[in-house]
Amino acid sequence: MAGEITNATQIVVPARTRLWLGIVGTEAPADASAAMPDGWYSVGLTTEDSLKFNEEPQFEQVKSAQTDFPSRTFQTSDSATIEVDLQQWNAKNFKAVFGGGTITEITPSGGGAGVKHYKFAPPRIGGRTEIACCIEVIDGAKSYRYIIPRAMQMEGVQTDLQKAKEAVLPLRLAVQGGDDSDAWYLITNDPAFAEAA
Repeated sequence: MAGEITNATQIVVPARTRLWLGIVGTEAPADASAAMPDGWYSVGLTTEDSLKFNEEPQFEQVKSAQTDFPSRTFQTSDSATIEVDLQQWNAKNFKAVFGGGTITEITPSGGGAGVKHYKFAPPRIGGRTEIACCIEVIDGAKSYRYIIPRAMQMEGVQTDLQKAKEAVLPLRLAVQGGDDSDAWYLITNDPAFAEAA
């Protein structure tokens, strides 16, 4: 095909992915490959094919009697979600998956010196908290970071407890927006993103 431009180096194969979470307002990374700033923590291991970023704009159409096609189409809203299944169970991951909550140390009923037990209580209605999120994708020398300043767990949590399979924590975050900042953005060192002269 005349004018067709093919470049196999522009195919992205996510050889490594990481998910970082932080408190809303935590300093975002300034570039695609530097160490993450203080305040971010990695959720650790995730299932092999579960990480997804979805961006879904919503549209309405104006129809007129004079045409079979819409006279005008306009965007009414935008939404984006992050989905991933966490394999590591710990305090921070539980709080992320359940949208907050509290963890307290409790005394075991049987006693025992030095033995510690912990109680996790999910947040009450209206008590869910937002978190900041960074999805990191690495393909050789190319790095991509999706920065999401505000997100919230907005789905139910179903954890399958099966004998012969690891029990994962389903993290399903809805991106939160605002008029004064980007709801999400991507930073990368991929030279293919340089605008043509």
